[in-house]
Amino acid sequence: MTQHYDTIILGAGPGGMTAATYASRANLSVLMIDRGIYGGQMNNTAEVENYPGFNSILGPDLSEKMYQSSTQFGAEYAFGTVLHVQAQDDGSWRVVTDMDEYTTNSVIVATGSDYKKLAVPGEDDYSGRGVSYCAVCDGAFFRGQHVIVVGGGDSAVEEATYLAGLADKVTVFHRRDKLRAQQILQERAFANDKIEFVWNTEVEEILGDDKKVTGVRVHNNVTDEVYTVDAAGVFIYVGVLPVSDVVADLGITNERGWIETNERMETALPGIYALGDVREKELRQITTAVGDAAVAGQNVFSYNENFKLQQQKMTEA
Repeated sequence: MTQHYDTIILGAGPGGMTAATYASRANLSVLMIDRGIYGGQMNNTAEVENYPGFNSILGPDLSEKMYQSSTQFGAEYAFGTVLHVQAQDDGSWRVVTDMDEYTTNSVIVATGSDYKKLAVPGEDDYSGRGVSYCAVCDGAFFRGQHVIVVGGGDSAVEEATYLAGLADKVTVFHRRDKLRAQQILQERAFANDKIEFVWNTEVEEILGDDKKVTGVRVHNNVTDEVYTVDAAGVFIYVGVLPVSDVVADLGITNERGWIETNERMETALPGIYALGDVREKELRQITTAVGDAAVAGQNVFSYNENFKLQQQKMTEA
């Protein structure tokens, strides 16, 4: 028999887990579904310094604390890749995964975002063999070596600083002449003598010896100079893309794939909510995902109350 929940949360990152806390504390039956370990990208973060209550905490440790909180009121957690979200005749929703299927009165989409690729030759060929999108995951493989970081935002600069504690040298290539990262992150990186910044320069190809990365070919977009740089690893931080494919056919995403909501985290479809990094918004942080989730969790409770009342009236009629 298909198991039914008051709400199913797609994703168990900080937003998904917070929504589960709010919804389950309101006595709703809640299921979180995630294709990986709970915590999402927090597990790839060395230190979190801007989450209230902690001067500094490791990403995986914060994930564990949030998970314990999210399940204390009975919310459940299941592994699985969501394949379909389909409307039912009675106004409920059917959620199909590669492992099972469920029905639910409401859905909260908290699938987050994923790393954007450079889309240059060699990137896919050497992924996992010198090309990485996670310094915390892979930085230890490059102790005492030269590595390259591509990007100029918070993630690029923060991870370059982290890598400088492991590698012999870190070269940051940025296509513009100044960084977009927070000022405090810039100051730390500029003060680190193991980090070199190369401006107005883009990576055009990732080079290798068929086994591992050996360097990159770059292009200076001001001087038009093209040259190669030897390196053992390339860490790419050039932005994020929404993980919204599973709901793309529901008509709740914009032309770039981000889900649009109102301030109640409601999408254009009744019973479908969205929060966190998958949502069209300006700032994507743990704190903003948690804030979105509190709103979504509370409003999902109100929605369920009305939904059940309408179902009861239809039954009595």
